[in-house]
Amino acid sequence: MKIGELARETGVSVRLLRYYEEQGLLTSHRAPGGHRHYTADASTTVTQIRTLLAAGLPTKVIRDLMPCLIGDGPEVAPCVLDHLRTQLDALDSRITHLHQARSALSTLLTTSTRAAQPLPTRSS
Repeated sequence: MKIGELARETGVSVRLLRYYEEQGLLTSHRAPGGHRHYTADASTTVTQIRTLLAAGLPTKVIRDLMPCLIGDGPEVAPCVLDHLRTQLDALDSRITHLHQARSALSTLLTTSTRAAQPLPTRSS
């Protein structure tokens, strides 16, 4: 199928499909006219890529995981589960740091808002 057909079938823009190719996530074959052609399973590959991206995995990691994907879904071979756990731990750590930053920012806003309010004046 051509790139436009794959884009329509998957709901992913042509530009993004080209990016996936640049990142080594998706492969195509060039027709004599230079047009990209994809195999019938390309839409499954794009769905898997989108699922892994939604899980917060960077394209570099996804490229490494692509050979370990099982079937049509996002299931992976047991040999990469430790790698996914490491990614999950890193994500949990980032979430913890973001919560701490949010709390600090909230405290700063509360303190600054109170300090910015004018003091009540006494009337005679």
